[in-house]
Amino acid sequence: MKIPVPHNETKRLAALRRYRILDSAAEPDFDDFVRLASFICGTPIALISLIDTTRQWFKARVGWEIEETPREHAFCAHAILGDQTMVVADATLDPRFADNPLVTGSPKIRFYAGSPLIDREGHALGTLCVLDRRPQELPARNREALEALSRQVIVQLELRRNSTELAEALASIRTLQGLLPICSYCKGVRDDTGYWQRVEDYLGAHTDADFSHGICPDCFELHHPEAHAREKRKES
Repeated sequence: MKIPVPHNETKRLAALRRYRILDSAAEPDFDDFVRLASFICGTPIALISLIDTTRQWFKARVGWEIEETPREHAFCAHAILGDQTMVVADATLDPRFADNPLVTGSPKIRFYAGSPLIDREGHALGTLCVLDRRPQELPARNREALEALSRQVIVQLELRRNSTELAEALASIRTLQGLLPICSYCKGVRDDTGYWQRVEDYLGAHTDADFSHGICPDCFELHHPEAHAREKRKES
């Protein structure tokens, strides 16, 4: 089965990686979203599905035991091609899914509705989706509720990402506030692995600072006495 691929697949996958959420442990905030989606839509199964290169991985799930499936079996791989909720009323009647192993075998999916999880840059990372083993339709009010929940999933992803990046920034600050081994001759810095680096390289790796080079007045006088004397004469 050929895997459908969004036109911005490379950038989409890069965006997904930046959240660093794939293969992370279960988190109550995300589990609550699938419980709500299942309750609102009246389905036994609800998932937060993230579409990786060759698989769909479930950050949260209710009524579903497996942690991931091949991407070619993923209904969500089709749902991320657009920005609207995709509804499949009866998968056995849809040529895209009639031969899908998840339809012909366990869990015998019939109904699917997936709302894309679209980040602030417009990348569809996956879906918040609901599934059933019997055909059905998705009422407009349920669709609107599912879409509202999917937007809140993105908000939670952003909060999680910001929290992680803030924690890393604070850890870097603590490192810089600690005692750094510095060579008394070349002023290189020894990192935690025992490797010596130029101070610019070390700070560049541990902060977002950009560097430019100059010379202080004392060093200017010491290393360039003639130029220093000329500057002094100009000032006087």
